[in-house]
Amino acid sequence: MCRFLIFKGKEPIKLSHLLTRPAHSIINQSFDSRLRLDRRRPMNGDGFGVAYYPLDSELSEDGPCIFKAITPAWNNQNLETLSEKTKSNLVFAHVRASTYGVLSETNCHPFTYHDICFMHNGGIANFAKIKRRLLTHIKDEYLNLLQGSTDSECAFALFLDTLDKMGVDPSKKDGGFGHTALRTALLNTIGYIRDWTKEVAESGDATVSAEPSLLNFAVTDGSTVVVSRYITSKTDEAASLHFSSGSSFVESSPGEYRMERLDRNQDVIMVASEPLTFERGDWTAVPTNSILTIKKQTILLHPIVDEYYQKDPLYLRSSTLAENKGLMGTVPLAKVVEKNVPPLEREGRIRPAIADTRKKTAAHRLI
Repeated sequence: MCRFLIFKGKEPIKLSHLLTRPAHSIINQSFDSRLRLDRRRPMNGDGFGVAYYPLDSELSEDGPCIFKAITPAWNNQNLETLSEKTKSNLVFAHVRASTYGVLSETNCHPFTYHDICFMHNGGIANFAKIKRRLLTHIKDEYLNLLQGSTDSECAFALFLDTLDKMGVDPSKKDGGFGHTALRTALLNTIGYIRDWTKEVAESGDATVSAEPSLLNFAVTDGSTVVVSRYITSKTDEAASLHFSSGSSFVESSPGEYRMERLDRNQDVIMVASEPLTFERGDWTAVPTNSILTIKKQTILLHPIVDEYYQKDPLYLRSSTLAENKGLMGTVPLAKVVEKNVPPLEREGRIRPAIADTRKKTAAHRLI
């Protein structure tokens, strides 16, 4: 199934530090997920997409730059080159394993409309049964935006329509819509899908699947970011979602990255289906059936209180469904570190003098 990654920073970052260089970057996750619990379908090779907001205000006049392709993300030289030459402080990236829709660029995420960017990980249950209802509900203006055939793009059109019916013009430029409007529109979008799929499930139709919808949505207006981790079930876990924050995202050694926390500032915030680092302390799991908001550089977490909400914070949901669909990633155990290792090396970094000494020692042994 799909994976997505979001980066929001005070300072811009080179895209390669997110997409290609880390040993467990989203691109590497697309074909070699050491964290994934399901091994039946280990590849997300049905295309990819990256949307990034340019630093030049003249170039950001009408939304983000976007690059999509149907080739596997790990085998695209253009992506490699682009990521080494491009910086941004707000990036949405997505690798796809299709559930609905054919292999085409129009079906690749992220989807954009003026300043708004949207992506989805999961699937709408019995989508074929509610598709007509969904398309009839939205205005022609947003219905005519649809170019592909996925449930995800239809969910995006529904989000735009919902925002519009709240009295907010989705084509508005500069300054964004505010975190409250974006979060409310996403919650209402989830509500429509939840109610329509529930009606179908209770219709008595023997062809209707009993599986729940998995709705990990991510949306931004170029300023605020809102992400949901949601499932239409009271007992199952949603697709995995994690976040990390700190003062900087650094490369401690080739391919190895970590989140530095030199102070309490959240200069760097990342949200990902699967962690980009193998440090347990770097990442926090977003609770199932909750919504995460990044307002400037502040993280807000709100529970989604509906019929699938669990009041007991200690209630243990089953991860079997998400695992079987390949949607459950986890954070590995931290590496065991020797107690007598100096602080700098304990963090995975080596002083230049020590590094030179090790090289000389290795050379001497070869002689």
